[in-house]
Amino acid sequence: MKNATIYSAIQPFSLKCDQIASDKSISHRCAMFSLLAKGESVIENFLRAEDTLNTLQIVKDLGATITDDGRVIRISSEGIKEPFDILDCGNSGTGMRLFCGLLASAKGHFVLTGDEYLKRRPMKRVTQPLRDIGAFVDGREGGNLAPLSIRGGSLKAFDYQSKIASAQVKSAMILAALSADAECRYSEPELSRDHTERMLKGMGAELEVKGLTTKIKPLKGLLEPLYIRVPADPSSAFFFAVAAAITPGAEVLIEGVTFNPTRIEAFRALERMGTQISYELKEQKYEPTGNIRVSYAPLKAITVEDNISWLIDELPALSIAFACAEGVSRVKNAEELRVKESDRISSVVTNLNHCDIKTEEFEDGYSVTGGVLQPALINSYGDHRIAMSFAIAGLRCGMKIEDVECIQTSFPNFFDILSQITRVEL
Repeated sequence: MKNATIYSAIQPFSLKCDQIASDKSISHRCAMFSLLAKGESVIENFLRAEDTLNTLQIVKDLGATITDDGRVIRISSEGIKEPFDILDCGNSGTGMRLFCGLLASAKGHFVLTGDEYLKRRPMKRVTQPLRDIGAFVDGREGGNLAPLSIRGGSLKAFDYQSKIASAQVKSAMILAALSADAECRYSEPELSRDHTERMLKGMGAELEVKGLTTKIKPLKGLLEPLYIRVPADPSSAFFFAVAAAITPGAEVLIEGVTFNPTRIEAFRALERMGTQISYELKEQKYEPTGNIRVSYAPLKAITVEDNISWLIDELPALSIAFACAEGVSRVKNAEELRVKESDRISSVVTNLNHCDIKTEEFEDGYSVTGGVLQPALINSYGDHRIAMSFAIAGLRCGMKIEDVECIQTSFPNFFDILSQITRVEL
């Protein structure tokens, strides 16, 4: 499944999405946080994609006992143990960065590695603040690039003010704070995604969130185990929201997705562009969960510059909506896009230009002038979100995409769902 050819959509279409990939961010955390729990954690609907299965394997390598009947995963742990071999995070920056925080105080020596793309991604944003509080972390380029070597040690309390809004950095520091020698404080310039705080508080950790600052008290013992059904991933669901938004007469119903305010900002952006979207809350425990209905309406250009960390992963897909909108859309304050699986500013702009869409690139973002998408040969740069975004663009005009194997890292059944509304050749 190296390349894919996408054909124009069957218009109009009505699609019920009840098999959207489970939330990747929450799945990663379910596996990791089980290492901190007393007793057996029970996880339903865990994402069975390459990234999260790598995390699950690492948790096993760290001493956990895992049983999996294909429906429910059960994880028991008696504490983190030194592994026999290196720990392979695959393509997951979330996995590598959060494990840095989790292992910074664990007894033993740990080596984190990944695939060719992950080993090019900067890690110093996590490794340096961990070093500053007493962690022993090293790697290529002075600890900036994997493989990363960690030897757990005693961690000092901190009052850390991050210059970037990053859920990965925040989560790594919160995990480290749980083993620090006194209460810690973490502040960020704007609120980033908060799954870590919600889940750890639900497990009994003493965290207090006030505005942009989180106070974390060291653990007095093990946490309560998780009993959770992982909701559908809004970042994955968003591809099919965009599919409806750019296809006249189309409608998509997405079931069982988290409504966490830090995760549905991209849907709010589509609403501002004119798309008709409704929300039906079904349940709320660790995360508010329900159904989202998305219906086509003509799109108008917008500027996206606030709460960037809440929709950073969805910006490539949102850019496809920009390309189909009337006017010039702009993305600002999004430097973080340059350190994802690819430089997503460059990847989006370059590929939209191939589709005959006018763009302008800036250091912290880009602009897109709406037009008529043309078929093109798209380079995914090994980035799953670039590959899926331009597959959705293919609904308007057809598209050929190189290197779609990367989609397996987060959304293994993406093409199964897409094939319900268009023809796909793999």
